[in-house]
Amino acid sequence: MKTFIIRSFIGIFFGCFIAVLVTNLYIHFGGFEMIDGPLFLKNSIGSALCGWLFTVSPLYFENRNLKLSQQTILHFLTIIILYLSLALTIGWIPFNITNILLTLLISIVVYTIYWVAFYLYFKNQARKLNDDLKKLC
Repeated sequence: MKTFIIRSFIGIFFGCFIAVLVTNLYIHFGGFEMIDGPLFLKNSIGSALCGWLFTVSPLYFENRNLKLSQQTILHFLTIIILYLSLALTIGWIPFNITNILLTLLISIVVYTIYWVAFYLYFKNQARKLNDDLKKLC
């Protein structure tokens, strides 16, 4: 529970930080003198929730009672369902079947690339640790 709370605060903080950073860049480079308050509030809350989602959901991978395949499926489903719900509600993704399917396709491709990269990285780290242990024995 302590890890969940700490990660929640970190995720919300980074989500808010990104929202403010993007808004400032939009104002600075877009030549705007004022922003739309309700739109900023909606996007800021969405960014905070998104930050929370992406920092808390990896806790599936720390559950030793689940197989890696179960952890991956639960994590992906949690991410895609909650992110799509959030993005459609806020208006980050227009509500039509083409955009929803395109978002799903992009999400699957990006998730697969990241998953394989992290898997290979940690597999390599485990191999290095095992090699070091063999040298000590």
